[in-house]
Amino acid sequence: MIARSTVDAVFDTARVEEVIGDFVQLKKSGSNFKGLSPFSEERTPSFMVSPVKQIWKDFSSGKGGNVVTFLMEHEHFTFPEAIKWLAKKYGIEIEETQQTDEQKEAQNEKESMFLVSKFAAEWFEGQLQTEVGKAIGYSYFKERGFTDDTISYFQLGYSPDEWSAFTDAAIKKGYQLDYLDKIGLSIVKEDKKFDRFKGRVMFPIRSLSGRVLGFGGRILTNDKKAAKYLNSPQSAIYDKSKVLYGIYEA
Repeated sequence: MIARSTVDAVFDTARVEEVIGDFVQLKKSGSNFKGLSPFSEERTPSFMVSPVKQIWKDFSSGKGGNVVTFLMEHEHFTFPEAIKWLAKKYGIEIEETQQTDEQKEAQNEKESMFLVSKFAAEWFEGQLQTEVGKAIGYSYFKERGFTDDTISYFQLGYSPDEWSAFTDAAIKKGYQLDYLDKIGLSIVKEDKKFDRFKGRVMFPIRSLSGRVLGFGGRILTNDKKAAKYLNSPQSAIYDKSKVLYGIYEA
């Protein structure tokens, strides 16, 4: 496991404009840099890099973040791989700490949870394109004034008003029910399992690096027994006291 001191040294040393400049042709634009998006086909530059804030933003795809998230998005690196790449580039010695078996198991479990959350966000977003999703979820967003760009940018979605539509789809894809339960996407009681967010429009909650940590859902029926708004419960990847909705998109 990479030591915290190494991670801090990388963030203190790496320059987002230098790193992205290795992959994207950037031109000075005021206090920022501008270039063509490396994530989409465009003729007018909409990819911005801020040396002052040490962040980047691609307005054509909605992606953005810091120097590490760029490598994770563009090169498909994991977080440790991105840190090691940057450490090598800037001549920073990598210190690693030995993980115990318990730490390795906990880390593997968290990574599995992240994979499940990513699948869920994509699945809910896809449901918004179904006939039922368009008639119920999409129409709700449009009635509230959401543009198509906003819906896409925040990866909003819809969870069908069925007892286990998502849970069944996730299990069919090979995801373990245990992780669905731990994240709070599914509720398991004895031999029964059902979707926590059934019949709701979905709002993915992301970390600063863009990873899906949990969800917020608004019910669309007049069921007085059900909460109007519902969030994912506390989990190994979602600490409610440390997460602000929209921070990644902002």
